[in-house]
Amino acid sequence: MRRSILVLAITCAALLAADRKDVEYGRPGGKPLLLDLHVPDGPGPFPAAILVHGGGFDEGSKSTNVRPLFDPLANAGFAWFSIDYRMAPEFRFPQANEDLNSAIRWVKTNAATYHVDVSKIVIIGESAGGFLVNYAATHETPDTKIAAVVDIYGAVDYVKLALLRRDHPERFNMTSINRHASNGGGIRFFGADQLDETGLAKLRAISPILAVHKGMAPFLCIHGTKDDQVAYEQSTEMCDAMHSVGAHCELIAIQGGGHGMGGWRAPEMQHWKPEMIAWLKQTLK
Repeated sequence: MRRSILVLAITCAALLAADRKDVEYGRPGGKPLLLDLHVPDGPGPFPAAILVHGGGFDEGSKSTNVRPLFDPLANAGFAWFSIDYRMAPEFRFPQANEDLNSAIRWVKTNAATYHVDVSKIVIIGESAGGFLVNYAATHETPDTKIAAVVDIYGAVDYVKLALLRRDHPERFNMTSINRHASNGGGIRFFGADQLDETGLAKLRAISPILAVHKGMAPFLCIHGTKDDQVAYEQSTEMCDAMHSVGAHCELIAIQGGGHGMGGWRAPEMQHWKPEMIAWLKQTLK
């Protein structure tokens, strides 16, 4: 009798929602990489989202920038895993990209533990994290392939964006952009110190729009039309590029929205949350 009660208790505990913080998903060079996670009630398997925060590649964290995503995903029955990754000034782009790929592999490896459906893993990033998910999805390998991408105002063409910032600074919040640059963020994160031939070549090599290909995961881009850090047309051009090769891409425009979903507080801007969930459910069906 006591054994039956114990088994029942263990079984019930396994079906309860789980929220954990600072779970280690990697340790490159001895540096712990941590994530926070939420798993819904029930046996699953659940669709899962890996969340990648922004912050100019030198700021931000897994618990702050992507917080507006937590409740919509949880309420829709998604497990989510919000990751930190190596940033400037100590690290550069290759390490951040390696970390996201490590997180994808970790979620797949631990799918049974967290009741994740490995065929329904999506990556969602905002700002700098949007760039990272864009790059990961356009450079997928068999072990990092995912089912869908949500890019929230992430850059896709760093050559065009960098030149636009240089030639039309009045369109941008250059104070914020230059603050990140001084700490190794922005284009310096990719080893481009100047917009000369060498620097532009480095930005061209990492621009996701130039790696768009047939068969890549479907994209949903979410972008404010008044973004003053990553130009809105970065998202429209990504969708155009994907459509040209037969890949699936949709865009949710936040009319009058600036850079940062935390600033989309007006009621008429809140449509992106249910629309994102509807798109994810339809795409993962």
